[in-house]
Amino acid sequence: MITFSEITESDVAAVSRIEEETFSMPWKPQDFLEMIELDYAYYIVAKEDGVPIGCCGIRNMCGDGEITNVVIAASHRGRGIGELMLKYLMDTSREMGVRDYTLEVRAGNVPAIRLYEKLGFVSEGVRPGFYDQPKEDALIMWMRPSVE
Repeated sequence: MITFSEITESDVAAVSRIEEETFSMPWKPQDFLEMIELDYAYYIVAKEDGVPIGCCGIRNMCGDGEITNVVIAASHRGRGIGELMLKYLMDTSREMGVRDYTLEVRAGNVPAIRLYEKLGFVSEGVRPGFYDQPKEDALIMWMRPSVE
């Protein structure tokens, strides 16, 4: 069974390992620990049978939710967990006053882009050469339900 909850210090080591296995420039444990302390940030962990299998977070920037660190362990991808996790994050963050959502994604990360589009995000810009290792553009995507 998959559950979602706010990340705690005890989740950080496992979440950091998932980041290291997935991203060329992963966050370090200290980065997650710093986010846990911020009153405008909310990070969640997805667990299966109590074991962390993914995470994502949001920072409330004056009502705009900046989504970061969307990651699912490779062994658990393709099961819809990322979509469920993001829906949970967005539903919960509305209680923090978040109205609109933005994120950046590697231009070549087609599976992630498809997921974000399925959730209602649209590409509104490009940050040329934003990512390193390898160098790649970032798509800037927004979902603005507050203007609908």
